[in-house]
Amino acid sequence: MAFRRELQGKYPDWNNAPVRSFGSIDAGLLIVGLAPGMKGANRTGRPFTGDYAGELLYSTLLAFGFAQGTYKADPNDGLHLVDARICNAVRCLPPENKPLPVEFTACRPFLQAELSVMPNVKVLLALGKGAHDQILRALTVRPAASYPFIHGRLHQLPTGLHLADSYHCSRYNTNTGRLTTEMFHDVFRTIRGILAP
Repeated sequence: MAFRRELQGKYPDWNNAPVRSFGSIDAGLLIVGLAPGMKGANRTGRPFTGDYAGELLYSTLLAFGFAQGTYKADPNDGLHLVDARICNAVRCLPPENKPLPVEFTACRPFLQAELSVMPNVKVLLALGKGAHDQILRALTVRPAASYPFIHGRLHQLPTGLHLADSYHCSRYNTNTGRLTTEMFHDVFRTIRGILAP
């Protein structure tokens, strides 16, 4: 909270508050990120908007028909999602961009509430292991070890939902080659195979 107040004083024009989900609750796909980025969603107020991760995510969503319009890294760019919704496991920017266990625990009810109001959701996409773990905890899936985080893996959960895993689309992962655009697109090809256009 003190960190957020500090940023509110330093950058009064930024969002600096919990970031709301983006997209319809009627969507078949829920994309779960880790937490808002400092100069991305924490600044703009829309998930993955204004930082590098958003460039790859939104260009991919556009390529696979999960978005329409033009992404301009601005929440007022007119872009809208199609059968997709985006949220984060942690709703506020964590200090040093590393959520603590207490932050995951505090924000888990929001993820649970998100899932409870999405009647048509079929696929959950976890961007990174942190998001993967929080999805399993939110759904109280046990044993969690039966559903390990592996990039490109598609899990069939006991709840009937599919959990798709991808490395996070961060600049670090793409710059190091851990995640390529093609690898990311492969995950969305799998998802698109479940959610027919």
